[in-house]
Amino acid sequence: MSRIVEVARGWIGTPYLHGAARRGAGCDCLGLVRGVWAALEGDEPEPVPAYPRAEARSDEILRDAAARHLREIACAEARPGDLLLFRLRAGRPARHLGLLADGADGTGGPSFIHAYEGHGVVESRLTPPWRRRIAACFALTERIG
Repeated sequence: MSRIVEVARGWIGTPYLHGAARRGAGCDCLGLVRGVWAALEGDEPEPVPAYPRAEARSDEILRDAAARHLREIACAEARPGDLLLFRLRAGRPARHLGLLADGADGTGGPSFIHAYEGHGVVESRLTPPWRRRIAACFALTERIG
């Protein structure tokens, strides 16, 4: 199992809290990735400014930030522990993150770990509706895996 997935699973059950990044206390999707990064790599590569819950801007803030520190890959090449960016609405920027996992539910299908408003940190199956929303994949495992 990927070290990234192992650490991320330790966050499951953490409540959703916008802008936070504290295991057990609260985090959002970016906070989960930041927390896993901090646990495995140490200091974050750049400061994260405060950000609104609902982003009105049309630029790809998350994708651009990921591209500054990670190599974008074809999603077919993604391995457990790699970063997935999701576009929650067609034609809008990616605004959700998750970490690819290995389907711990025993079905053998892929899953991903993410912090989801109203649910906290969960591991979800990478179902067709989620797959259709993937906007980009990044090789996080090359950096901290």
